[in-house]
Amino acid sequence: MPEARENRRGQRREAVSLDTPRESRRPWLSRPQVDPDAFGRASEGFARFMGTGRFLVYMTVFVAVWLAWNTFAPKSVQFDPRALNYTLLTLILSLQASYAAPLILLAQNRQDDRDRVLNEQDRSRDERALADTEYLTREVAALRISLRDVATRDFVRSELRSILEELAEEGVTVSASPSRDAKRKGGKKRKRVTDPAAPTRVAEPDSGPEREVPTPEG
Repeated sequence: MPEARENRRGQRREAVSLDTPRESRRPWLSRPQVDPDAFGRASEGFARFMGTGRFLVYMTVFVAVWLAWNTFAPKSVQFDPRALNYTLLTLILSLQASYAAPLILLAQNRQDDRDRVLNEQDRSRDERALADTEYLTREVAALRISLRDVATRDFVRSELRSILEELAEEGVTVSASPSRDAKRKGGKKRKRVTDPAAPTRVAEPDSGPEREVPTPEG
């Protein structure tokens, strides 16, 4: 008998080892399939409705009508008498509170997930904006450094002035070249000016050849 038990244990150990996955067993009862998005939207709508003044007004009217009917109506038509301390109303309000709390928590969890996603998007956007700002800052700094080696107009003028002073001290005369504006003005054609005292030639159609007409001064 002990040998047979040991053989069975050895067979079981060989059959089931730690490196082999365990087969999943089918549950006796099938789990209900619920759409999380649809259920979450419904819970958010319910939570929003409970947080409005309209829900409070409806709830107050319902409770007031319930209490008035079961207090002042005839006992034969009362369904939740006062003698039983409104047991049915208490049960309804307890059920409402027990269902409202998980729905509100579910809506709050969905809102937290939404806020987390928005915060991640804002963080990534801020990181990209910071990287762009740092890149632009480096580019501006590089431009400033490169502009330091560029000769400005004032620097060139001061250098030319110092060269002219050195040449003047050495006794060398330098003639100033005409500027572009002067060249342009000098290169323009001069207008022809007529002498008012000179006679003008007028061609008369009937007389044939041209003749000189004296001016009023002549």
